[in-house]
Parts: sequence; structure tokens; C-alpha cells
Amino acid sequence: MRLLLITMLALASSNTLALQDPTRPDGFGAAPQAQVAQKEFTLASIFIGNDRKVAVIDGEARREGQMVEGVRVKRIHPDRVELVDQGRVRVLRLEPLPQVRTSQ
Repeated sequence: MRLLLITMLALASSNTLALQDPTRPDGFGAAPQAQVAQKEFTLASIFIGNDRKVAVIDGEARREGQMVEGVRVKRIHPDRVELVDQGRVRVLRLEPLPQVRTSQ
């Protein structure tokens, strides 16, 4: 009976002391982390002047470097705005205006 108990304890402890593969990348085989849903932003317009750039995001005027709900405005271009969200760059683009037909 003692021999059986000692054998079972030895087998159980050998599994917990298993060596890790040093070539295995960090996080390999780990459960995937839940993705945080990205906040959707609406880019309404972009104004670029001689000495300033302003983008209207979700109804608020923002300049380069300002924060919008935890996301930083990185750069404002004539047709798009680059945001930095959790270390990743996101791009907001202006929606094209509808084409207006002319009648003759």
C-alpha cells in the first residue's frame, strides 16, 4: 500500500516539474486574450490652415497630440486622420461626398 502511494506521488510531482521548451515562443499555447472592442469614431471634417490642423471627430474639434476617449490624434492629413489606439495606428478617412448630377 505504501509503495503504491509513493509511486502515485512521484508520478504526480514529475508532471508538475516538467521542463519548459526554451525554443517555444512566449505565450505559445496560451488561451487567446479577449480582444477589447475598438471604439468607433466618426470623422466629419478636416480643416488645414497655415499654422494649424483640426479634425472634427465625433462632433469635437481635435488637434494633433490631443486625446479622444483614450486614443491620441497622431497626425492630421488633408484626407485622413491617424490615431494611436493601444499602441496601434488606426486611420479615419473622410467619406467621399456624393456626386451631384447636373441637368442640361
